[in-house]
Amino acid sequence: MPYSLKGRNVLVTGGSRGLGARICVKFADEGANVAVNYAHGEERAREVVGRIETIGKGKGVLMRGDMGLEEDCISVVEETIKQLGGIDIIISNAGYTRFSTYSDLSTPTVSDWDLCHAINIKAPFFLLRQAMPHFKANPEGGAFIVTSSIAAVKNGGSCLPYSVSKAAQLHFVRGMAGSQGVKLRINAVLPGWLRTEWGEKYTPEQVEEMNKIAWLGKPTDLDDCAQTFIDIAKNSSMTGQKIQVDSGLGHD
Repeated sequence: MPYSLKGRNVLVTGGSRGLGARICVKFADEGANVAVNYAHGEERAREVVGRIETIGKGKGVLMRGDMGLEEDCISVVEETIKQLGGIDIIISNAGYTRFSTYSDLSTPTVSDWDLCHAINIKAPFFLLRQAMPHFKANPEGGAFIVTSSIAAVKNGGSCLPYSVSKAAQLHFVRGMAGSQGVKLRINAVLPGWLRTEWGEKYTPEQVEEMNKIAWLGKPTDLDDCAQTFIDIAKNSSMTGQKIQVDSGLGHD
């Protein structure tokens, strides 16, 4: 039976813009209460909360926290529980990259590796570790969805540290699905190129080439991608999976 999202308490990290903002609004439209996490873009996060309140089906709250810091990962989970009255779903969407030539081994810096590791790999772990006791206490458990990338399965991406960290996310998802018991449903979404503030950092030539390679010959639709998070959260029979929403860009 599909898992109803009405009245569920949802934390979305990196929820102030792009894909994260769209995910927040979609959960709100399903009747969920949404904690919109941001690190720096408070004004944009407030706009997302305003959209949630306009929908009028659930509560929206601001949740400041830097996902590169363990203490902030812990605090956003606990503050979500405090403000919403519980936690049922976490969308680990916040991520980090710095654009550099994938094949040039001289371009990644120590900071690139450290930040990709901290935000893309450690943050999902800290969030899940903090939430698991609450998921276990929920009658229907909890759902945890990681925003990964086709860079996790394709030889390329915005930079080497980013791609490696995204691949590590997939092993994390499989490992947690197989070890944490029946009260956790954990999956990953692998978007292709999205027309967002982050996606626009690619050059027009790079975007044209990606669209040419994609089997559908077009960018990944942002709304289609965001809807996948809703569909996965509702699916009570899926765990440990990676779902590519990429217009066929991530094909072998």
